[in-house]
Amino acid sequence: MNAKKKALGRGLSALLDNTGVDDIANQISKSTHKSIAGSIANIPLHSIEPNPYQPRTRFDNESLEELTISIKEQGIIQPITVRSIGNEKFQLISGERRFKASMKAGLEEIPAYIRNASDEAVLEMALVENIQRKDLNAIEIALSFQRLIEDCNYTQEELSERVGKNRTTVTNFIRLLKLPANIQMGLQDGKISMGHARAIINVPSIDMQLTIYKDIVDQDLSVRETEEIVRNIENEPEPFSREEPKKKLLTLPIKYAKIKEQLGKQLDMRVDLKRNNKGKGTVIIHFKDDDELEHIIFKIKK
Repeated sequence: MNAKKKALGRGLSALLDNTGVDDIANQISKSTHKSIAGSIANIPLHSIEPNPYQPRTRFDNESLEELTISIKEQGIIQPITVRSIGNEKFQLISGERRFKASMKAGLEEIPAYIRNASDEAVLEMALVENIQRKDLNAIEIALSFQRLIEDCNYTQEELSERVGKNRTTVTNFIRLLKLPANIQMGLQDGKISMGHARAIINVPSIDMQLTIYKDIVDQDLSVRETEEIVRNIENEPEPFSREEPKKKLLTLPIKYAKIKEQLGKQLDMRVDLKRNNKGKGTVIIHFKDDDELEHIIFKIKK
């Protein structure tokens, strides 16, 4: 069991026999009827079913087209991996891009490594292969981790050993699934980064999470700027709190943090905005020399 866990951490290649690519052509069987587990054979594409455990849900059309052209010119360099499901039918374990590109290229058959694998092993291998190749977005990884926990009854500690990631990394991915659907879609579409999402998830209010997400997209906020907004929210005192001294300058509420940020961008300078609990405060514009001061005056007069 321990050996298997270590193998999974090293990626898909550690799970399969180390067959050299140069020897592939010599190992391909001429008949799928003679295909057995542990062998490499040419298998008709129509005999292969997609992997129902495939964690990746999106494929880049441009890169898929490039792979299709490469296959037309050079053929399949690396076999896909399948398992037999009976009646001369096979199920894809890994290599879905090669499988899709081969169909687009008009191939009738494809070289495939055949192995025995349970549903649990197929799910693990599909996940590990894609993670190692960085083909999954953060939400796809999070969903895959969650599915492994639910379907295979792993603890987060066991899962971290299985996929070769530390437990904190696994936890951070799974937490993303608590975000509203709109934010998860934005993360999948590349509108925000993992860093943005990890900052947003610390905000307890869903409405506020959605507001911050909209600001990130509309204003192209950096992760650091997002983290600052979240800190302002976390440090904001409870309404009607009598514990704060009356004259103490409070951490900016989010709407004033936005004003501060907009001023800084408009002036192209560092701006500080401070406000006390009565609404009084100061706006400070920082400059390092006379040229920058003249720049500020010019911007204000415009």
